[in-house]
Amino acid sequence: MIKDLIVVRGGGDIATGTIYKLKQARFNVLVLEVEYPSAIRRNVAFSEAVYQGEQTIENMTCYKANSIEDAQKLLEKGKLVVLVDEKGESIDYFKPQIVVDGILAKKNLGTSKTMAPITIALGPGFEAGVDVDAVIETKRGHNLGRIYYSGKAIPNTGIPGNIGGYSKERVIHSPAKGILKNVASITDIVKKGDVLATIGEVEVKATMDGLLRGLIRDGYPVTKGFKIADIDPRLDEINNCFTISDKARCIAGGVLEAILHLQGEK
Repeated sequence: MIKDLIVVRGGGDIATGTIYKLKQARFNVLVLEVEYPSAIRRNVAFSEAVYQGEQTIENMTCYKANSIEDAQKLLEKGKLVVLVDEKGESIDYFKPQIVVDGILAKKNLGTSKTMAPITIALGPGFEAGVDVDAVIETKRGHNLGRIYYSGKAIPNTGIPGNIGGYSKERVIHSPAKGILKNVASITDIVKKGDVLATIGEVEVKATMDGLLRGLIRDGYPVTKGFKIADIDPRLDEINNCFTISDKARCIAGGVLEAILHLQGEK
């Protein structure tokens, strides 16, 4: 058994804020991911270790394990570890004290209170006290990072949060189904109408001027309507492409508070 082990389901950019904070707080952390993660803000997503073998964000490195036994060895060395385990089958093996659902699918993909003594979920799709012990608000605004010990987070509106006066324009969705081929790169300064990628003969164009903060991995098979890119209107904040966001850090603070509260309570 790994002492003070927390399993986090999902390693995208929002979950990465939580993973980073928990590891900094001296917990052992195992990240569970799908076989082909689809993070947009890849530079700040530990899920990229699935493809690269390891991923370093703000001087913290996450290492890919190729099996449960491999994960065990890496965790025993104090490493931050990601394991491909979409269904969470390794949870029974590791028996963690805490499970955090950071998939952000806007619905529950199988996380339950039976998985660990303490269970926490990020965003809508869960009811605190029923599905999990606590739910953390993920919608930008006054309640971002708020902890619910009963009830649910604000339902998904489908409208991205406002940054620099822009909301829906910031996020680009795939206009077609197929294999994405990137033309632009994260950190590029783009103009509205610039071609960011292609899907077969279909061009994916920038919807506004700004800094290309996120772009899905080259060669990823997308479906029509799939989120594939993120533009930030703040041109002078290129460093944001390489650091954990204010939103992710705020949510992470809620997770850590909920863990300490529930540990004291239980």
